[in-house]
Amino acid sequence: MENAQFSFHWVDYAIVVIYFAAIIAHGVYVSRRVKSGADGYFLAGRALPWYLIGFSLYASNMSGSSFVGLMGGAYENGIAIFNYEWTAALVLVFFAIFILPSYLRAKVSTVPEYLEHRYGVRSRRAFSAFTLIAIMFIDTAGALYAGGLVISNAIEPLSLWQASAALALVAGLYTILGGLSAVVVTDTVQAIVLMAGSALIFGFGLAEVGGWTALMESLSPEKRQLILPADNDFLPWTGLWGVILLGFYYWTLNQFVVQRTLGARDLREGRRGSVFAGFLKLPNLFLMVSPGLIAFALYPDLSTPDLAFPKLAFELMPVGVQGLILAALIAAIMSSLDSALNSAGTLFTLDFVKPLRPNLSEKALVAIGKVVTGVAMVVGAIYAPLIAGFESLFSYFQSSLSYVVPAIVVVYLAGLFWRGGNDRGAFWTIFAGIIVGIPMFLSKEVFDWWTAAGLPDIHYTVMSSFIMIAAILLHVGLSLTAPRPGDQTVDQVVWNRDDFAADFAQVRRPILGDYKVLAGVLLVLCAVPIALFW
Repeated sequence: MENAQFSFHWVDYAIVVIYFAAIIAHGVYVSRRVKSGADGYFLAGRALPWYLIGFSLYASNMSGSSFVGLMGGAYENGIAIFNYEWTAALVLVFFAIFILPSYLRAKVSTVPEYLEHRYGVRSRRAFSAFTLIAIMFIDTAGALYAGGLVISNAIEPLSLWQASAALALVAGLYTILGGLSAVVVTDTVQAIVLMAGSALIFGFGLAEVGGWTALMESLSPEKRQLILPADNDFLPWTGLWGVILLGFYYWTLNQFVVQRTLGARDLREGRRGSVFAGFLKLPNLFLMVSPGLIAFALYPDLSTPDLAFPKLAFELMPVGVQGLILAALIAAIMSSLDSALNSAGTLFTLDFVKPLRPNLSEKALVAIGKVVTGVAMVVGAIYAPLIAGFESLFSYFQSSLSYVVPAIVVVYLAGLFWRGGNDRGAFWTIFAGIIVGIPMFLSKEVFDWWTAAGLPDIHYTVMSSFIMIAAILLHVGLSLTAPRPGDQTVDQVVWNRDDFAADFAQVRRPILGDYKVLAGVLLVLCAVPIALFW
């Protein structure tokens, strides 16, 4: 099995140092211009335009889990991993049409706050507590592990732990300084660097293997298939609904992603930005997935699939370009880190501190948010090296969420479309999802107690569908044992058919600026890779 250790020219190191310095300088600059108060710090003054929202959504998602994990997943499992990308575009369209209007109409500052408007305060706090845990141990730690893995291989004296800690320090510093305003502008720059670096890897790699046709011919038929048989170990077609469930959580309920849409200038900008992010996901077939296939063709014996990206980036690229690629990786890692860290501070401050201490000044709230951001940074850095014990980074991200998020998705979607849902059903469904889902994940995916007990080995994406059905029964059953919500506030946060019909009857000019037209084009484009690689 082949390991990786790379050496760099001083030019490459200089590019990385300059990039780090520029990012920190930008955080200091924005910190002096950011609007005062909690909204200014946590939501960029609710003034974000569509293009910043779209790029920031993309860059936050294209973090270590994608830049390293997606290539590693493609290396090991083939084109089927692209199912996580095109389904994300579908979810973003649904989010723009149905969910975002309810968020902005309620003027929520956090996603869990929507639960308080719809159900009650205990549902809000239960989900907020889970989200804080997920941000530290999944989003932050996963991104730090990905960056630490590559940087520790690139800079020999650094260990995985030391590289992760250095990344956490830099990302935490500019996030604490500038808040969401620093995050979204930095994300836009990083998204462009990220896509440029990925395109270079794809171009150089494709030339090395002899072109697209040669690449496809070098792969087994299964690695060229998007839709896999029901008995496949990686992603059976029966698990596609589970992939969509994960997408619903990630793109519509995950604070560290959704936060930039809550800071939109208005609903129109938020919708256009969400659909724009969907368009940015589709080229990942070539920017993220195909390089993993190229790495498999060139280096079939890597010790871990997660080394596919650094092997391509630092062995094929010339001097100077290697530094740019390493900067692109750092861009990807920090794009998710800044979003996750800022969201942790936002959640704790606005969901717990502000409701319990309503008389605290805006300055005190921002200070508390900065402290929590620092704590999340430290916790993530300490935990990150432990992820090395999993088969791959991508499997860690997906499996760790599959057992908990179906219950949360059920509560949100039921709250949006079913007027009869109430706090009793919502709170206990979320609570049950957490206290049952986490032990299931540990017993099945971490310690292998599940199989040892003779229980059927059901793929985690399929398992999530069963959990969803159980959550629906629990939420509906418990809600029917309590009175229907009578508060008029509920009417403002559930889906409104009349508003929906009026919106779709109106075509805005220019037509290409209408999010409905853009959403239709995006859905058509989603069908293209399905038809080509079915």
